[in-house]
Amino acid sequence: MAVTIQDIQQFVNTLKAISRYDFSQYSEKSLTRRLDKILVDNKMDMRKLVTKLRKDKSFLEKIVKEITVNTTELFRDPKVWHTLRYDILPEYEEMDSIKIWHPGCSTGQEVYSMLILLNEMNMFKKTKIWGSDLNIDVLESAKKGVYKYQFNIGYLDNFDKVIKENPKKTDEPYDVEYSKYLEINKAKDTIKVARFLLDKPVYAKHDLVKDDNIFSVKFDLIICRNVIIYFNHDLQNKVFSLFYDNLNDEGYLLLGMHETILGPFASKFDKIGQLYRKRPK
Repeated sequence: MAVTIQDIQQFVNTLKAISRYDFSQYSEKSLTRRLDKILVDNKMDMRKLVTKLRKDKSFLEKIVKEITVNTTELFRDPKVWHTLRYDILPEYEEMDSIKIWHPGCSTGQEVYSMLILLNEMNMFKKTKIWGSDLNIDVLESAKKGVYKYQFNIGYLDNFDKVIKENPKKTDEPYDVEYSKYLEINKAKDTIKVARFLLDKPVYAKHDLVKDDNIFSVKFDLIICRNVIIYFNHDLQNKVFSLFYDNLNDEGYLLLGMHETILGPFASKFDKIGQLYRKRPK
């Protein structure tokens, strides 16, 4: 049976009543798709799902994780990383520090991609970097930095395109071994991030729906890709307000390929590809 608007409302109201989670401003289309899969996977109808949510806190956390799960990968969309490497990050080379926030960081591959790139640009030491997510389980995975080799093997091509190749000087490749940053064990089917990268980020639970900036700093760069696509228009604007208020003047916000700033905050940023540069207040 297809998930109805009434089913979605019942699910959202139940979570609000028994937990701190609020999905009332998530995209109806996204919730419908996720809930439909959850009901099929658990062989339940909405009545049974709601009953178990009320009785089983660990089940509730599991369902929230499935609703909010966002896939991530090493150097996703290499062209975006080329823009960061050759057009954006060089602006910070002469600065004493660079502060970066990855809200909705999931299992951390994008955080470590950024740190690898910054290390290659000799900007690692002066970087302070934060990763946050609603889901504690994915944050624990991010802190460990261990990923499935077979699942991620294709993403090593992205590493090559961003770290080993120079699109502006194609005949001058960079000699960078995977082992500098990643411990690959094919027998154990693992890719493990190097310890010096694991020690750098500060990870914390953060709810974009409810929380303000919990880090008490302003950022030069915020990377939030493929997160706001799941929010409705009002919640998107609330999140854009949070980002705008906590970016330094002329700081950058990076969104996903299919995400854009519309409405009142469009005039507060200059669009540069997938990046948005904050206009001074």
